This record gives sequence, structure tokens and C-alpha cells, in this order.
Amino acid sequence: MEIEEAIKQAKLNNQKAFNYLVETFWDDVYGFQLKRIGNENDAEDITIQAFSKAFDKIDSYNSDYKFKTWLITISKNIHIDLVRKEKNTFSKKLSSTDDEDYFDVVDDSPSPEDKLITDQNLAKLLRDIKKLKPHYQEVINLRYFQELSYKEIAEQLDEPMTNVKVKLLRAKKLLAEIIQKK
Repeated sequence: MEIEEAIKQAKLNNQKAFNYLVETFWDDVYGFQLKRIGNENDAEDITIQAFSKAFDKIDSYNSDYKFKTWLITISKNIHIDLVRKEKNTFSKKLSSTDDEDYFDVVDDSPSPEDKLITDQNLAKLLRDIKKLKPHYQEVINLRYFQELSYKEIAEQLDEPMTNVKVKLLRAKKLLAEIIQKK
């Protein structure tokens, strides 16, 4: 899939296009934030929020600019907002969008990561899940073992639904990589 086609499909709420864009640009945005912040967890959180915000606002993307630059600018602005909020010592949430603005992205077909995960023996799978960072373990547990909806997970974690979707996507990808290495 070409980047331009993926962006066009993402604007039509195609989940596979979103996945493709996350996989294609994750390392660029995360690497930028890691160099900027120097903290893996904060860089990861900001990267998740950047993709979340980008997918919420994908219709505003101007194709005159590179998509990677647009994503990195979003992540940079999120970091600047975070620093400003810390300086002001307000405990407001980073995301200011309403739940009504979220897209209801539905894709029932299992991704390659889903297929790998379901093909594994449960005991082996649990050991592999333990290798993930705690916040990834939590979203995997809530989604696949407690069978909560995205909305229920978002409420339980007190995070926007798109953040939950991006975290879950990233967790599945990392888990699939762990499984494939065996």
C-alpha cells in the first residue's frame, strides 16, 4: 500500500490503512520524541497521543506536506502542551476532544497479529504477554481476557478511545514480534 493511498483510505475510516500508517511511521515519531525527551515511557505516550490525534484530525491533513512531517509536528505540539501544563501545575487531561468526535472504526477481519495471538497456546501466550510493558499488558488483558469494548477500556483507563485503539494496536504488534522470534 502506498502512503497516499493509505491516507486516502484512512480518511474513509479504513482500519487497515490506520494500521499501515502506524506501522510505517511509528519509529520516526517515537525516535523523534525519544531524542527530544530522553524517556522511553514519555516518548511512547506522546507517540500514542500523536497518532490518536492525527487519526481524529486526518481530514485536516494537507497533502502539500509530507505525512511524516505532519505527524512529528503533532507530536512536538503535544510535548510542548505537556511542558506548558506541567509548568502551570494544572492537572488537566492532554486530550481536549469530546467523545462525540471519535470515529467508530470497525474492522471485523483478524489482522495477522490477531491470528498469531489466537494460534498460540494460552500458557505460552501469557508468558509472552508478561514480556510487554505493563500498560500494554493491561490493554491486552482488558480487551482479550476481560473482553471489554474500546469504550469500556477507555473509561476504565480514563483515556480517550483513540489512545486505547493505538495502544492496543501497538501492543498486538509487539506481542506478534515476540511470538515470531520464537
